[in-house]
Amino acid sequence: MPTRLFLTSGNVLADRRYDFARDLLLRGDSAAAAELLEQAVELESGFASAWFTLGEIREDQLGDRAGAIAAYQHARAADPQDRHGARLRLSRLGAADLDPMSPAYVGALFDQYAPRFEKSLVGDLGYRGPALLLEAIQDAARTLGRPARFARALDLGCGTGLAGRAFAPIVDEIIGFDLSAQMIERCRATRLYTRLVVTDLVAGLAGEPPASANLILAADVLVYMRDVGPMLREVARVLMPGSLFAFTAETHDGDGVVLTEGLRFAQSGAYLKGEIADVGLSVALLDNASARNEHDRPLPGLVVVATKS
Repeated sequence: MPTRLFLTSGNVLADRRYDFARDLLLRGDSAAAAELLEQAVELESGFASAWFTLGEIREDQLGDRAGAIAAYQHARAADPQDRHGARLRLSRLGAADLDPMSPAYVGALFDQYAPRFEKSLVGDLGYRGPALLLEAIQDAARTLGRPARFARALDLGCGTGLAGRAFAPIVDEIIGFDLSAQMIERCRATRLYTRLVVTDLVAGLAGEPPASANLILAADVLVYMRDVGPMLREVARVLMPGSLFAFTAETHDGDGVVLTEGLRFAQSGAYLKGEIADVGLSVALLDNASARNEHDRPLPGLVVVATKS
């Protein structure tokens, strides 16, 4: 996983206590680490990284739910961009509504993740999202009686270009969008993309002309979206008639959208079908398929292909 985000307090003594606390935590002394972090936030009450780490220790090691909530609330207040994702932790603890992820949090997460992304995701977690999408697109194309060949594709959340590599044999041009500048730089090195843009996905789609793409991909993207409606509306606008939108999602047995223990969003199949229908697209394929593992087990997932009439 990514290296830990650190936002300096601007106070050398407070930062030093944070560093010592991290060392103690690595040695397994959670109580002493928490005490040092408490000293750090006494020195600098707006020290977001110290508050957030203190929340993690209280939640995960010390079993102090109320203390964790208080620390995450301080972390959230100290960093309005919420680059640590404190609000997600509060949501998981039932202390905040299930709101969208902060774009700054997602961008920071993947900027840190970028150097180890492929080793961690593919090597350690068995990620197979692009392969699932390629197979699903080929199956849907056969069912629809159309060739699995595409002139212009958009890769939403392109990351390091894994989907671009998988789809290069069947697309003439591919454009990538991602919130992380570090991911985009690694994607650029593939030399497969005509254009790469650091952007929020909805904003990136909004900048594309109507009916200008005949394939849109979103591999392991919906896990970071609380509400897929705005993206789907732009997808429907940008797709040409007869074109395809393919994506993977994590799922669950209940209704609607939930926040998982892994701090990702999981959508039910019924919710996704409803959202797809609401924007005038039709489901051509929806299969149970896991795009990655967690704790050495496949996560419940879906692969979906939608089409525009």
